[in-house]
Amino acid sequence: MEIFKDKVQVTDKITLGGDKMVLFAGPCAAESYEICMEVGTHMKKLTEQLGIQYVFKASFDKANRTSLGSYRGPSMEGGLQILERVKKDLQVPIVTDVHESYQCAEAATVADVLQIPAFLCRQTDLLKAAARTGKAVKVKKGQFMAPEDMQYAVAKVKGEGNNNVFLTERGSTFGYNNLVVDMRSLPIMRQYTPVIFDVTHSVQRPGGLGGKSGGDRQFTSYLAKAAAAVGVDGFFIETHPNPEKALSDGPNMIPLHEMEAFLKTILAIWTLHKQA
Repeated sequence: MEIFKDKVQVTDKITLGGDKMVLFAGPCAAESYEICMEVGTHMKKLTEQLGIQYVFKASFDKANRTSLGSYRGPSMEGGLQILERVKKDLQVPIVTDVHESYQCAEAATVADVLQIPAFLCRQTDLLKAAARTGKAVKVKKGQFMAPEDMQYAVAKVKGEGNNNVFLTERGSTFGYNNLVVDMRSLPIMRQYTPVIFDVTHSVQRPGGLGGKSGGDRQFTSYLAKAAAAVGVDGFFIETHPNPEKALSDGPNMIPLHEMEAFLKTILAIWTLHKQA
């Protein structure tokens, strides 16, 4: 199969499809400025040491939580204020989710990359609104989508004149409360755009804890190493100083103090693949 040759500009200084790995990492939700700064400060220093291009990630709203009582985030206004402060204080680019078309323009005043959640990857109006901001658009493959069908999501973004679009693999529904990653999806989607592998959501167990999602954190390293060996342009990883106390997706997240060893391992495999 023919691999997509063009590069995608994530920001003015960060390129997908080049010789450097890109990492999107941060806590699941923008719980507080303090948590975001702790994670962002650590990750910026670590990625600079390793020569990895870094984009800070956190969500202002988790609109797709399993139950009504689950923590959603600090709200759009409050969350964007936190992200704006992090961006200014750390001098790092930002990626955050958008769930509704009307959110795109406002989120784009802070975020450098707009992320389309997996459940919403077919939502034409949302994709087009994100594209029209002119910001890079990161589309997660739906858990229900065939990888080859993601070319149509890419086309919706490009149809608005925005070529800075790329895809993310995060697993496919496998029975109830479970996901499986088909590694064939990575080269299949790589025909259309650069591809990011979402390490932590790929081990999620959606709704698996009775009203909230669980996860199998112990499998993150296996899947990340496999994706690095197959070939991706970067990784998406949620991390937290104390995942057991995180307000969203704690069972999937990698403890912040483990990120150095984790990244060194997958970077070594990723580099070998690039040199092959």
